[in-house]
Amino acid sequence: MEPVRILVVEDEKKVASFIKKGLQQEGYAADAVHDGEEAIHNAISFDYDLVVLDLMLPKRSGLELLPEIRRREPKLPVLVLTAKGALEDKIAGLDAGADDYLAKPFAFAELSARIRALLRRGKQQSTRLKLADLELDTATHEVHRAGQVIDLKLKEYALLEFLLRHAHRPVTRTMIVEHVWDIHFDSVSNVVDVHINSLRNKIDRDFGPPLIHTIRGVGYMLTDRSV
Repeated sequence: MEPVRILVVEDEKKVASFIKKGLQQEGYAADAVHDGEEAIHNAISFDYDLVVLDLMLPKRSGLELLPEIRRREPKLPVLVLTAKGALEDKIAGLDAGADDYLAKPFAFAELSARIRALLRRGKQQSTRLKLADLELDTATHEVHRAGQVIDLKLKEYALLEFLLRHAHRPVTRTMIVEHVWDIHFDSVSNVVDVHINSLRNKIDRDFGPPLIHTIRGVGYMLTDRSV
């Protein structure tokens, strides 16, 4: 299964690294950023399942970011993790749009439990992603096109889910690599092109119209609209 992806926003790099490593050990895919501008860019540009957000950040504070995240990504769970533990701070954070609030110092076990609780709450939403006659169920990992079962390998499934979550929007090879493979490597590698071609053979070759499109100079886009 493709891991849940969590964005950690924490200006103390040692703390951010500690949280990120702990989440990765529990099977999550985790990214860490260290200021408010990076945080809002990532939160609205990429497909995260949850954000762990400090309030005292350079450039833009967490309290500034919360209403913007809530406006742009209303279903994205946000857990505030901050040294500001006074009652009035908690009220301000929750009123600004946080789904949960944990004060530092904290036990990682409690942070992990709160994350699990927020993710369980989010799973009440639909598990089906659809485009035209293509359907993917994120709970069962079943894929169908025109009612026919499509058998995908692990990374083919992860790639298709990423494309469906960004349907009608072009995605670069770098975006695909970082969010499907969860690594950074040389963009000249053809691993993305190989997997795109394999996916095309399975979901486009025997069906119509084609859904995976090459966007010259950019990357790829999944759409049933004319390109």
